[in-house]
Amino acid sequence: MQLGIVGFPKTGKTTLFNLLTASRETTDKFSKSSEAHLAICLVPDDRLKSLSALYKPKKETPATVQFVDIPGVTKQVGSADLNLNQLKDVDALVHVVRAFDDEEIPHPEGSVNGTRDLASLDLELIFADLELVERRIDRLEKNQKRGITPGEKREQELLVETIKPALESETPLRQVELAEADEKRLRGFQLLSAKPQLVIWNVGEDALDTMAPDTDTDVQTIVMSLPIEADIAALPEDEQKDFLADLSLEEPSLERVIRASYELLGLISFFTVGEDECRAWTVPAGTVAQKAAGTIHSDLERGFIRAEVVEWDKLLELGSEAKCREAGVLRLEGKQHVVQDGEVMHVRFNI
Repeated sequence: MQLGIVGFPKTGKTTLFNLLTASRETTDKFSKSSEAHLAICLVPDDRLKSLSALYKPKKETPATVQFVDIPGVTKQVGSADLNLNQLKDVDALVHVVRAFDDEEIPHPEGSVNGTRDLASLDLELIFADLELVERRIDRLEKNQKRGITPGEKREQELLVETIKPALESETPLRQVELAEADEKRLRGFQLLSAKPQLVIWNVGEDALDTMAPDTDTDVQTIVMSLPIEADIAALPEDEQKDFLADLSLEEPSLERVIRASYELLGLISFFTVGEDECRAWTVPAGTVAQKAAGTIHSDLERGFIRAEVVEWDKLLELGSEAKCREAGVLRLEGKQHVVQDGEVMHVRFNI
């Protein structure tokens, strides 16, 4: 999974990137970077830690998420300022919105208004998509002279009749309902306003009880104060929980952002365990066992026979797979078993 962190300059994007990936990119108030930053974070999962404590494996391998910190977007510059090469492959956008005052950093618009800035960045994404769509429509029209395939014809109809009008009406494409075949047809364009979006509402240190603003139902929002989150992250782990409790926060920023991202993209985790390695794997919700086995290794999918499955908490409660088998909670499942979040799976295969 790859997430792109976007926003206007001086919103706290790079601070969030550093928190999520344990990076040390410059966050000086008066500096500005024109380069994208890329780093991987390990997904914290107490379930995996507990399973590792049970098996004491040689290796513990958590799931990973890759974050790309995109330089601040300049208004009305269009796609030239949106680092399309870095953004086109991300699975979702994490939009950091400034909702704090700072006299040393005047807001370019003259006032802090997160709702306005949220809509403004959406508009920049829409303009970038519209440029790309118009170029593609022009190309298809030119190709008509030599003849276009039925697939290209349907693509042209979709772009002209549905996608372009939506963009011209300033509607993000994530709000446009499409048939599954049409969604698949557009996937190759990697249109930015079609990507799922998580909004980080970056408030001042005295405004943590601020309610998340009303947004479109397809957007998830988290309210946080990134300077406070940075202070928490710098503390020893045993002190972090006390600090979070004082602020009425249940978990630090990394856990909240990762959990919200998984929910946004409809992802779950399952586990493989053993003396050699305990590992978390990420798959879309609804993935069947044979397909999930392929995330471990293609041979497991190709030669899949069946899977031994048990819920992670049942395994911890009973203490071993043998006891789970005796208690009847370890099941044999076939190819079409839909993998559930938190299941421990052992694949039997033959090639």
